[in-house]
Amino acid sequence: MHLKRVSLWPERYPDRNYYPFNLKLFHHTRNIEFVAPITFFVGENGTGKSTLLEAMAHKCGIHIWENATDARVAANPYEKSLYRCMTVEWTDGYVPGAFFSGEMFRDFIRNLEEWSVDDPGILAYFGGQSLLSQSHGQSLMSYFNARYRIKGLYLLDEPETALSPRSQLQLLKVLIEAGRSGQVQFVIVSHSPILLGCPGAVLYSFDCQSITQISYEDTEHYQVYRDFMTSRDSLLSGI
Repeated sequence: MHLKRVSLWPERYPDRNYYPFNLKLFHHTRNIEFVAPITFFVGENGTGKSTLLEAMAHKCGIHIWENATDARVAANPYEKSLYRCMTVEWTDGYVPGAFFSGEMFRDFIRNLEEWSVDDPGILAYFGGQSLLSQSHGQSLMSYFNARYRIKGLYLLDEPETALSPRSQLQLLKVLIEAGRSGQVQFVIVSHSPILLGCPGAVLYSFDCQSITQISYEDTEHYQVYRDFMTSRDSLLSGI
């Protein structure tokens, strides 16, 4: 593993009334160990998964493509401060990487299109075709297939959002093959029972008092989909 451990330091939190420092699990969790090439963060919305993932990116020196001009009605001064209260431990020194989210990806491919005007050869890296000329799902898979061949630490926030179930299986294959290379490590926030079923992956639940390792079959995602597939009529009758 490139990234060995993330440690949280609640005693350094600047304010306990603002998100994310008002989340109890960030007070009850000290260390998160990374012992497999693929690690998933699972849990309900608002439990801090994406916030922790972004904080890890900042702490690991990974750039996040985002629109800095978005207006906010009520700004939270501490929303992106979690990384200041955490430390990371590498197995064998710093390794570069990349952060992915669906929102970020739209900005990235627009920039890529502008770069390719001056350097058309850059598109060869993504299969030789403009990502903007492909469907959203196709452009995502072109990116995943190209990017995750390179040694690094990759942080992904809900990569399944625009992918069909079949494309999710294709992404799962990319993750498994890259993880087996010994050069690539993934930490992924996901609600997809397909991706979460990745063999050998470690799953951490954010639905407990502290961030806790959980088995695939014990995740709510697996149980809800299983129950719907096996007892759809009875579940729908209660709605």
